[in-house]
Amino acid sequence: MTRNRPLILIVNDDGIDSSGIKLLTTAMHEIGDVFVVAPNINRSGSSHSMTLHEDIFLEKINKDFNYFTCSGTPVDCVKSAVNKILPRIPDLCVSGINHGSNHSINSLYSGTLHGAMEGTIQGVPSIAFSHLNYSEEINLSPFKAIIKRVSLAVLRHGLSDGITLNVNFPNIDFSDIKGVKICQQGTGVWTENFQLIKEEQNRKYYKITGTFRDDKNDINTDSWALENKFISIVPISINCTVPINFTELKYLEYDF
Repeated sequence: MTRNRPLILIVNDDGIDSSGIKLLTTAMHEIGDVFVVAPNINRSGSSHSMTLHEDIFLEKINKDFNYFTCSGTPVDCVKSAVNKILPRIPDLCVSGINHGSNHSINSLYSGTLHGAMEGTIQGVPSIAFSHLNYSEEINLSPFKAIIKRVSLAVLRHGLSDGITLNVNFPNIDFSDIKGVKICQQGTGVWTENFQLIKEEQNRKYYKITGTFRDDKNDINTDSWALENKFISIVPISINCTVPINFTELKYLEYDF
């Protein structure tokens, strides 16, 4: 550990083998001392769930670096990191990079975002990063400079108590991105499709898929920003009754 370098915790919900967390780890190694604590399997859509009625295990998977897997959810990962693994409270918690959208109403379901929100609950400035493309094969490397810039800005300026940053990258060529925009969360809805897979005795097995629709007309929202080639940053509060001061985060906005 280096005294003058920040201590950074990295989590995700796609699992330790995700290409997104590998790029995020590479970026954070250029900023500070890194601990990775990630689910041992994909835990997408786990929101703020935690494991209460069964044991979880932690395993160090790299002898040269502080990389650990956790058998639980992203929230379990953060709680385990803070209470059992890290030498002290980290200076920053980053979650992702998620393969798939976590803007609009999707933020309620997101294990990526809620892993970061658990960091906020633990008193750590926290950021969630997501890309709208769901493929593990998408090249996320062009976004590394943006991730570092946002992370360094938060390390320098801090965040208000109870605020987590939810960052989403549009699914376009990086060269076409216009800039970074502070946004409100947009509105949207999933229309679910329950596909019957099989029937056994009195049980019916379904696979849940769906179609997402969001309102892209409100210029103040993440849905509009992403549709119009901006990276969106939405400040999310762990206190659902408190309005958020968007003005204090304007230092994160810029055009390319």
